[in-house]
Amino acid sequence: MDAKIGKFFDSIGDFFTGGDQIPWCDSDIVAGCEREVAEAEKGSSDHLKSECIMRLSWALVHSRRPEDIQRGIAMLEASLGGSSSPLQMREKLYLLAVGYYRSGDFPRSRQLVDRCLEIAPDWRQALTLKKTIEEKITKDGVIGIGIAATAVGVLVGGIAAALARKG
Repeated sequence: MDAKIGKFFDSIGDFFTGGDQIPWCDSDIVAGCEREVAEAEKGSSDHLKSECIMRLSWALVHSRRPEDIQRGIAMLEASLGGSSSPLQMREKLYLLAVGYYRSGDFPRSRQLVDRCLEIAPDWRQALTLKKTIEEKITKDGVIGIGIAATAVGVLVGGIAAALARKG
């Protein structure tokens, strides 16, 4: 019974805090990836540079800092045209979807994850992200309806109180 109550309160907490299964990345990991990219720029192969940039992009879109997320989105969008394989395109689209999700642009995130699923329809990570995005959109709609209903209730209550005073 206690476990059920605990799960219930966890789900309520997740509802209000936006709990999701997408990992976060600490700033020390971002800094390490930035050093890796800087070292790779000093004469490494294009393949190694590309791998380092992808790791940095991953770290940036999973960061807790909004400016890191925006930088990751910009890097990924700039590199989309240079994707040679469907696997590379899938990875970049997925990371872009994560970045837009983290920045709160849920419609754009859903659009990108749908493109990702066109390339790999059974990719579990993308399917999980799509579910998370749809739950967030639904939750935001429910909260918006609640706020609107509260505002209407306050307005009606105010009008009723004003009319009661006159009468």
